[in-house]
Amino acid sequence: MIKAAMRSLISLLALTLGLQAQEAGVFHASRLKHDQALNTDPHSKMWKGAPAIFFERGPDNKVVPGHRTEVQARWTTEALYFLFKCPYEALYSKPSPDTVGETNKLWDWDVAEIFIGADFEQIYRYREFEVSPHNEWIDLDIDSRKLDADEQLKWNSEFTHATRIDEANKVWYAAMRIPLKSITGKPAAKNTEFRVNLFRMQGAPPNRYALCWRPSGKETFHVPEAFGRLVLVE
Repeated sequence: MIKAAMRSLISLLALTLGLQAQEAGVFHASRLKHDQALNTDPHSKMWKGAPAIFFERGPDNKVVPGHRTEVQARWTTEALYFLFKCPYEALYSKPSPDTVGETNKLWDWDVAEIFIGADFEQIYRYREFEVSPHNEWIDLDIDSRKLDADEQLKWNSEFTHATRIDEANKVWYAAMRIPLKSITGKPAAKNTEFRVNLFRMQGAPPNRYALCWRPSGKETFHVPEAFGRLVLVE
């Protein structure tokens, strides 16, 4: 009886604070009433109280000290929104960044990445979205059975993104707005689920770090069997 009362109290406190309890392997996205312009301020009305997950481990499931990454998520009937908060030691950036055209092999530099799919049967089919600290970008239509960046690069999701580097605190932020039509032809609604994993590449060789929300157990991030779930909630 006491334990049940305590659980109820904890749930009530979480709802009061506008937080969503996250199950292992499940990432909640809370609803926005309408689409909004992107911003990278975690204290803004858009992001304050939005559900969050944290990750700090590499594909081998070992902790990468000093790089605990926070990601928050929101949704509307038109799009998914994500905000990455990325601590860093030193940025490793591509010279002369291009923020207009797509940057192939952006993963060779510092990036925040989302792999997301709507097909729970053909799990090898999903979309890849990447943004660098300087707002470079790439989006790819992935078939993990036959990875071909040059071919997959032709796809265009029309996703938008914004970044900010807080040099004083050594944190960079990346916000993404991903049109739902680029992931699924079905309308979004409460309890809709997607297959998802979240990643970062950070730092210059030889001290280059790979981080995963759901560790793949392999050097590659393209292990759809390791993905978790994104669930749309109110």
